[in-house]
Amino acid sequence: MNKLREKHYRQVRMFVISDSIGETAQRVINAVLAQFPDLTDYEVKKFPFVDSKEVLTNILADALKEKAIVVTTLVDEELNQLCADFSRRTGLEHVDYMSPLVNIISERTQTTPTHKSGTLYQMDEDYFNRVEAIEFSVRYDDGKDPKGFAKSDIVILGISRTSKTPLSMYLANRSFKVSNLPLIPEVPIPKELFQVDGKRIIGLTADPEYIRKVRQSRLVSLGLTGSSSYVSLERIKEELKFSQELYQKLGATVINVENKSIEESAQLIEEHSKQNK
Repeated sequence: MNKLREKHYRQVRMFVISDSIGETAQRVINAVLAQFPDLTDYEVKKFPFVDSKEVLTNILADALKEKAIVVTTLVDEELNQLCADFSRRTGLEHVDYMSPLVNIISERTQTTPTHKSGTLYQMDEDYFNRVEAIEFSVRYDDGKDPKGFAKSDIVILGISRTSKTPLSMYLANRSFKVSNLPLIPEVPIPKELFQVDGKRIIGLTADPEYIRKVRQSRLVSLGLTGSSSYVSLERIKEELKFSQELYQKLGATVINVENKSIEESAQLIEEHSKQNK
């Protein structure tokens, strides 16, 4: 029996070795650790951008010394072979997340893999579009600058606690440039909003009682108690009436967010946006 496996260790130490950033292995490790909710004594050390035999050998030696489990996502064949040989010779526990599946696909398709590190994270056009959209949505969140309405792919309107900002950020991660505006009856609507094509405007709504409960929960989370017009049902009805009248004037598409996840609401908005391009 492997000497390292003769003894049970309450502590789990893992070395994550990658020739990129190591995120692939980290995600799998997180999923595995979630299966052991009582395991609290563990340590994960990451070694990204490993690209030489010398560096790799030193890391493997340290792992052996610390009785760590080595997890690799290396695409270089020589580095993978070094890990395999070292583990076989010393009894180091080693899991290779890349090679087995790469080899299977290569054999089945009779094609040769690129063995190029970090391919998953190449800075392509989609990446930069997404970053630009996120920066845009942060800049024009919460009606900070009305000039953003004209530049937006989507403009989201709604009274307080209708998830305007979370929806904006989610859609920005889908590369949509989104601005949003909170609707308050006493606050004038920016003239720039009326110059936007109604097809690009989304109005959020929900049942008054649902909004009241969400707002009440928000106050409790902030440690605030007592009566407030913010959670008054009459006040909420007034706000919703104001928003509905505005949506009609603007020709906005109305989406009811009641009991919907951010993902569900975002999908409806995304489908509408794509249909009206």
